[in-house]
Amino acid sequence: MDRVQFLRNSFIASASLLAGSISNADASARQPARNQTRKTNTFNLDYAPHEGMFSNRGGKNFLDQIRFMHDQGFRSIEDNGYLARSADEQSKIGDLLAKLGMRMGVFVVDGGDNWKVSLTTGKQEFKDHFVATCRRSVEAAKRCNAKWLTVVPGFQERKLPTGVQMANVVDAMRAGAAVFEPEGLIMVLETLSDTPELFLQQTHQTYNVCKAVNSPSCKILYDIYHMQRTEGDLIVNMDRCWEEIAYIQIGDNPGRKEPGTGEINYKNVFRHIFDKGYKGVMGMEHSNSTPGAAGESKVISAYREVDQFI
Repeated sequence: MDRVQFLRNSFIASASLLAGSISNADASARQPARNQTRKTNTFNLDYAPHEGMFSNRGGKNFLDQIRFMHDQGFRSIEDNGYLARSADEQSKIGDLLAKLGMRMGVFVVDGGDNWKVSLTTGKQEFKDHFVATCRRSVEAAKRCNAKWLTVVPGFQERKLPTGVQMANVVDAMRAGAAVFEPEGLIMVLETLSDTPELFLQQTHQTYNVCKAVNSPSCKILYDIYHMQRTEGDLIVNMDRCWEEIAYIQIGDNPGRKEPGTGEINYKNVFRHIFDKGYKGVMGMEHSNSTPGAAGESKVISAYREVDQFI
């Protein structure tokens, strides 16, 4: 193909994109750029955006957003609400990730009991519902080759002593691990700061649960934003519980926006995580500090900046 013809084809492909219609020929035309991005534009750690984070620059369709994420050098995504999607939509996401060589990060094991008093009570109805949701999550995970699944054991049962609640949660997590372990899946228990009613609020509590469950399928999701709020001392607490941490999420504090918008020295934190040999996903569990396409570019620039820790 001569240069004039190549430029003409490129112009046609660009016009098609602006019109909102992505043809197969256009997808083929963009593939070389993706291949180059894979070689030169990735990050030192595996940061994972989520749906909506790049909807202005990537398009309103989630699949188009995933393609845009890949073009920017990201090699994983997160999708908390993945379990609630139709099987067809789940499969389309999984197929695209496989095609692009990307990983699925966490999605949430949520049967409706995460944000209320539930597993801490020890009631069989809550445990049975949790196990059923775990089984449903296994089937969903197969459609996108997921490995990690977020678990939130709910609120405290104030009528029971803390030790009894802990025993009830451990019992439920053992039941969940029995579902996930044969499938090679890992439920990661998230320690949160949203309300004092949550049972797991500090890393040492979740570490205690994981040690008691004693399964490779029950580990910690260490969310840097939440842990800065509830306990601080980020690097020390990560080191104390490192053997049980299987997944990490990101968000600056205050505000829960991209790195560089708050008080956390993310370049130092990321260097520490990298030096420990972490190869897992770093979930971008935050919103954008600035709206629109400019804000999306700012997020990408922020990660380029804090990723320069080597």
